[in-house]
Amino acid sequence: MSPTRFASEHKWIYIGAIVILVGLVVTGLIRYSTFKRTDESASKASRLSEELVKAGYPAPDQENTQRLLGTDGGEVCQAPGDALKKALYRIERISNGATGPGMRPVIADTRAVQAERIVLQVYCPDKLDEFDDAVEDLKTDDTVRR
Repeated sequence: MSPTRFASEHKWIYIGAIVILVGLVVTGLIRYSTFKRTDESASKASRLSEELVKAGYPAPDQENTQRLLGTDGGEVCQAPGDALKKALYRIERISNGATGPGMRPVIADTRAVQAERIVLQVYCPDKLDEFDDAVEDLKTDDTVRR
């Protein structure tokens, strides 16, 4: 059997080995970035927990905070002052829960707005001004019993 015939008959072995090697490299890179992100997200989740406790809130679950907010604050930091988000916030989170003509806006609890501000301070401090402008005219009061 000639060397070229051997190589052409077993070409699938070479292709398979290359595919496995590339797969291992990609897996290694993904795992490395995941470990790096995990350390950063754990640090930020811990800092958020400390800030919330300092402000008088209960400490959130660290694992859930890491999963929800990651390293960049996730959805919370995506244009917090955007007009659509402001409208959705008023409709979905600051209403009486009824649908249709029975739906009425309610006065938001001051602590809920403060808690979101703390999240922004930890995860995306550059968005604080935008958030402050968005909630500036929002009427808040102590509406939730403690």
